[in-house]
Amino acid sequence: MVVSVITLGCPKNTVDTEVLLRQVDANRIAYTVDPEKADVLVINTCGFIDDAKKESIETILAAVERKRQGKLRAVYVAGCLPMRYRQELRRELPEVDGFFGVTDFRRTIEALDGRYHPELLGERVLTTPPHTAYLKISEGCDHPCSYCTVPLIRGRYVSTPMARLVKQAHFLAERGVRELVIVAQDTTAYGRDLYGKRRLAKLLDQLAAIEGIRWLRLMYTNPAGFPLDVLDVMREHENICRYLDLPIQHISDPILRSMRRGITRRKIEELIDTIRNRLPGSAIRTSLIVGYPGETVKQFEELCSFVLERRFERLGVFTYSREEGTPAAALHGQVRNREKERRRAVLMELQAELSFERNRSFIGKTIPVLVDREEAGAFVGRTEHDAPEVDNEVLIPKRKTAPPLLRGSFVLVTITGADEYTLHGFPEP
Repeated sequence: MVVSVITLGCPKNTVDTEVLLRQVDANRIAYTVDPEKADVLVINTCGFIDDAKKESIETILAAVERKRQGKLRAVYVAGCLPMRYRQELRRELPEVDGFFGVTDFRRTIEALDGRYHPELLGERVLTTPPHTAYLKISEGCDHPCSYCTVPLIRGRYVSTPMARLVKQAHFLAERGVRELVIVAQDTTAYGRDLYGKRRLAKLLDQLAAIEGIRWLRLMYTNPAGFPLDVLDVMREHENICRYLDLPIQHISDPILRSMRRGITRRKIEELIDTIRNRLPGSAIRTSLIVGYPGETVKQFEELCSFVLERRFERLGVFTYSREEGTPAAALHGQVRNREKERRRAVLMELQAELSFERNRSFIGKTIPVLVDREEAGAFVGRTEHDAPEVDNEVLIPKRKTAPPLLRGSFVLVTITGADEYTLHGFPEP
């Protein structure tokens, strides 16, 4: 039996796959990264929004067709999609050999004729580049956001004990990980359920002390109830990136209330000002939703003006996805898809102009860059202001007279050119 795993969705799913693969490895089950060479396939699905569900279903259907043709012995479906639609999937896809939840590792490995090893808790087989890894610090979410399906899929917020996370981080550092990316549905709520108060700052303090970790990066923070002591810890440790992922989703107060975000425009602006003042030179990444039910032209224009005024270093824009079972799905004033896409394009064009202007300001400067990979005659890396897969990159052309740059190495690069989302430069000799 040769097993392969297809992982769809966010970095949290990536971590789940890596935990499963450690169990596969411990059972000495043959594994391949190429699904075409496997005879047993596990699909770790995403069910967060409509586009993700479509991708998951299409991937499952393609696998079922390969099984029908005799190219696969078995197909298993895991992750978010079975958490929402297990009964429907069983009824519509009887060819699938088993459905498993997001962290149902025991039943998954047993379906692969293996034995679950609880003593391996926290150990993983990395699927990311070997110098970068995600550290998932909790499961679930307690926020009642009206558009979001996460509580329906992953349940209430459950923090992972701090000692276990520190052990995981040591495990990763000992295997060559140099960048640790902290992820969760809401990283800023960490510890409230276990310790009676938010303990993200203490966790970061302990992780920053681990030998070998050069960059710690914080993702998925929530502006509502943001623990300001986190900023103090970020300032105290040089290896914590001056980077904050702060999804605000919108800025119009009526929309924020309908979204049940638990925060107002004034509070968001105060938090941004506090971050800028306490962490000068930091980069804030945010995400926005356009086309939310009832979003008027005036409210959208307010959002555009806010983006121009606040000049976020990094920004992503998503169109609202109407998800069954969420309060927002029942709201009147649903915006047509074409208009949602138009609004997204307008905002992204604004951000592209801001990003180009900011990138040009780096020309002539020398900055540290983490080398991720080599491709098409160039080395590709990132600055501390750029998270893997979602942010800007730095392109470093190869030179015959210079030695190759090692993947996972940190180099000083002098910036010689800039595009909207890319910097170009040469390493210091």
